[in-house]
Amino acid sequence: MAIIRVRQHVNPLANKYQTPLSPLDWEKIYAQPSLPLHLDIGCARGRFVLDMAQVEPVWNFLGLEIREPLVVEANRLRDELGLVNLHYLFCNANNSLRPLLSSLPQKRLQHVTIQFPDPWFKNRHAKRRVVQPELVAELAEFLAPGGIVFLQSDLEFLAVEMCDRFAANPAFVRHGRGEWLAENPLSIPTEREIYTLNKGEPVYRAIFERVS
Repeated sequence: MAIIRVRQHVNPLANKYQTPLSPLDWEKIYAQPSLPLHLDIGCARGRFVLDMAQVEPVWNFLGLEIREPLVVEANRLRDELGLVNLHYLFCNANNSLRPLLSSLPQKRLQHVTIQFPDPWFKNRHAKRRVVQPELVAELAEFLAPGGIVFLQSDLEFLAVEMCDRFAANPAFVRHGRGEWLAENPLSIPTEREIYTLNKGEPVYRAIFERVS
């Protein structure tokens, strides 16, 4: 994958990111639009869903990313590999989920991943974090019953905050007894996960299920 240099931090509250996506024509996005959808929010360079799309051909994968150059390059590589079950979109997930998912047939969205999102360490910047109560409510509305949300971060405070926000919504139930998952249940790790584990540092993981 080519090295695309972009700013590491992008303020989602900036005016340039306030225009939401328009509804999609899913028939034009995927070769088999009836397949279940895995949504990766904040996909960065998109390597995770790129690999997942190759090992899980009976799923469609959609990566959302707020840094447009990364999306352009990710879609270029997808086309180069001829993957017809993968797409990337440039958008702000905090204002685009509803118009995006409202055009998706019911029960199609079955997996959501939010992995190593920007922590925005300062308290005054907390509203810039991607997992807000409104985003959780929108996922509760559109995720199929029995669908899962997989969260992970290398920062415990951020993982706790994400989990607290999903736990506060009655549509979601956390797997296990509130303990962090020791292993990644997915077949593909992210680049950040590999980097963190290679340093001998912990990764904080949790799964929430959309109950009926």
